[in-house]
Amino acid sequence: MNSTFYLPLWFFKAKFLGKKDPLQSVIFISDKCNLACKHCNVYSRQNPNIKTYEQIKEELEYCYKRGSRFVDFEGGEPTIWTDGDYDINSLIALAKHIGFFSTTVTTNAVLPFDKLKADSIWVSLDGLGEYHNRIRGNGVFDKLVKNIETSGHPDLSVNMVVNALNYQSVDETIEFVKDNPFIKSISINFHTPYKGTESLFLNWDIRCQVIDKVIAYKKKKYPIMNSVSGLKLMKHNKFKKQCWVSNFILADGTRLNTCSGENAGICDQCGLCMAGEMHSVMTLKPDTILAGMRLRM
Repeated sequence: MNSTFYLPLWFFKAKFLGKKDPLQSVIFISDKCNLACKHCNVYSRQNPNIKTYEQIKEELEYCYKRGSRFVDFEGGEPTIWTDGDYDINSLIALAKHIGFFSTTVTTNAVLPFDKLKADSIWVSLDGLGEYHNRIRGNGVFDKLVKNIETSGHPDLSVNMVVNALNYQSVDETIEFVKDNPFIKSISINFHTPYKGTESLFLNWDIRCQVIDKVIAYKKKKYPIMNSVSGLKLMKHNKFKKQCWVSNFILADGTRLNTCSGENAGICDQCGLCMAGEMHSVMTLKPDTILAGMRLRM
């Protein structure tokens, strides 16, 4: 069954039968990274967790049996993962063989990724120039721009996590995406204050101002992935969370039925805008459903 038939069936079971089967899986294949970003609570400097091919195979099979049909490989930096002769493309091929409809890789784009065979690629872009560099390291932005330009990938988007260090760069980043022929769209999220990163949490008033800006750009047909309905919910976070739509498997093998923010007790400060998108889908907001179809179909 392809996505055209599976998605309506999944939605019917979730909405009307109360089924809580994941649609997407996020698998952290390692917490080894080639950067040390200021906002990151995953990167491990010493003795990083690095999964084996067989371990990831078992995790993919587990997710598929639970109902998931879309998988996002994350890290650390997933493009540097290897296990003997296996690399990230081996995992992409494995996921497709198991039956996943599409694969996504989230990368910091420090290294060239023109050989990456994922169906879609998400590049982490935290502002232009020095805004990105102050979070991720000197010279990183120029490498990112070059590697995006040379990737040749037809479905490449960027994700900006807005925080106290880069919120002033939101406008120019959205404009950059609009004018860049190598980038399909941008997704806006906000910093979620996991332990040790609380100082980057954005003031709620400023967050609302940023959301209003993003909505204004969206209404002017800028290539923003978020829906207006989903963005409005993120102004206050006072809505029922349906984060079980994605399941997560962490780099240490921990399996979560929902986002790790729930275990950390910070759902009320969540900045992952997918939370608003999932609630808007379940409450039948047309603009969110259309955005989801564009993403998944």
